[in-house]
Amino acid sequence: MADKEDRKAVLARIHGKVQGVWYRGWTVETANRLGLDGWVRNRGDGTVEALFAGPADAVDRMLEACRRGPSAAIVSDIAVEPARDPGPGVFEQRPTL
Repeated sequence: MADKEDRKAVLARIHGKVQGVWYRGWTVETANRLGLDGWVRNRGDGTVEALFAGPADAVDRMLEACRRGPSAAIVSDIAVEPARDPGPGVFEQRPTL
């Protein structure tokens, strides 16, 4: 288990062709494989928003993977900001905001 100091939490907003291309499902699978906590959801403006929390290196790997996304996605930009760590839990898909 990572020490609290080794954990990192970020809120990412993914822009581009990221809705209707299985981006959220891909995000859940990838985040679970990396052992991350948090959530992902579509937003009404066409972006995908996700909170990633866990070991800093795993969060960084997830953000790098999000720049590519699933094969049908076309990611144009990712805006990332620090977030409050939700603590251990599951990574889930949430309803559209």
